[in-house]
Amino acid sequence: MVTLSLALYGSLSLSRSLWLSRSLAVYGSLALSCSLWLAHSLALLLSMALALSLSLVHQVCLLGVYLGVFFSLYLVPLAMYSPCIREAGTLGPKPTLLGHRGAPMLAPENTLMSFESAVEAGVDGLETDITISADGVPFVMHDLTLQRTTNVEEVFPNRTHTPAALFTWSDVQQLNAGAWFLSVRTLWDPFGTVSSLSPEQRALAANQTVPSLAEVLGVANRTGRTVLFDLRQPPPGHPYRDNYLNITLDLIHTHINSSQVLWLPSDQRGEIQQVDPELQQTAGQTASIQELQDNHITSLNLHYSTMSLQHISKYRSVNISVNLYVVNQPWLYSLAWCSGASSVTTNNMLLRDIHTPLLLVVRHTHTLLLLVVRHTHTLLLLVVRHTHTPLLLVVRHTHTLLLLVVRHTHTHCYTHTHTAAPCGETHTHTSAPCGETHTHTIFFFPAIIMSRPPLSSLL
Repeated sequence: MVTLSLALYGSLSLSRSLWLSRSLAVYGSLALSCSLWLAHSLALLLSMALALSLSLVHQVCLLGVYLGVFFSLYLVPLAMYSPCIREAGTLGPKPTLLGHRGAPMLAPENTLMSFESAVEAGVDGLETDITISADGVPFVMHDLTLQRTTNVEEVFPNRTHTPAALFTWSDVQQLNAGAWFLSVRTLWDPFGTVSSLSPEQRALAANQTVPSLAEVLGVANRTGRTVLFDLRQPPPGHPYRDNYLNITLDLIHTHINSSQVLWLPSDQRGEIQQVDPELQQTAGQTASIQELQDNHITSLNLHYSTMSLQHISKYRSVNISVNLYVVNQPWLYSLAWCSGASSVTTNNMLLRDIHTPLLLVVRHTHTLLLLVVRHTHTLLLLVVRHTHTPLLLVVRHTHTLLLLVVRHTHTHCYTHTHTAAPCGETHTHTSAPCGETHTHTIFFFPAIIMSRPPLSSLL
């Protein structure tokens, strides 16, 4: 059983190393594997010491659990891969950045300050959300209501939960859209960056208002950025529910080149394409290549969890670009890069400073790493086999000896009788009167000796 446990342990450690190498492709996996080996060695000793004290049935159950966990972990790497393990020279261009609601780490989201900060940070495009007001003005708002990002509770206390689309544009212009970003009362600092703002920037943020779509398009047109926006259809009963698309199109034709707009709304896509074929038709979900081409789709806007090197390569082979959202972590941006994404929507403007994927490993280097890990584990297993066997023998013999002692003390009681010393002499082992006999009963337990008088002497 010990040999089988060691073999299983070695395979488990190797599978853990393969998992680290394949999924993360990190050069430090070898050092981490060695650390895991040391930890598993201690765990193995403790588990086998415990197994020695169990019955055969319990040992079989323990082995069954071990095998189940082992095979589960062993099979995990087979279903995983890393797009950053690739041949040299096959890495595609760096994904461009779209500012998610502007630059919400630097300014209140969906404000002119946020969009201008994103442009200054070097993004290639702006992403936002559009709502149609009750009097037909498209304006920037992500949430269904105005409560989270404005002071609507103060200005219109009876309309706090009213849908944003039911406010007129003049009502929306009365609201402050930046004070929440600096508010100490509500502890709003979603990215922990407010403390880095200068007094001038704080003052500017505190006085932001809700911008119209026309203002955002103006910023994009002036700076040569693309615009991606989600257009929400007004609720039932809204006066512009049926022609909100035409209102938005007219605004685009007035303020920006259509080629700079990634058109995301799926309603009436065919009609929109006929009216303005220069719009970059963008789909928010995957579909077959034939279906995408029939709808004149030139780009996809997908959540990063759908990221796959195979799927992205398939779309790019027919000139359909892929934008992934919302990508904020450098390692996730690196995976998007390795997977071939054309762009990412992000809150983190610092991604522009990444010039090489963090997890990139050339395939022959990865193979060499696996060989080093494999041979290192083989060497460690040999060490385990030679160092653990004597220790296990000591554990086994000690355990056997303790069992014999316990079994012997359960069937025998050792009684020692001590006669007191003659009167006048000093005896350090008794406190009984001269000439009397005192009996002690000795009980033996593993590593513990207890002595007490017999029960009859206490009565």
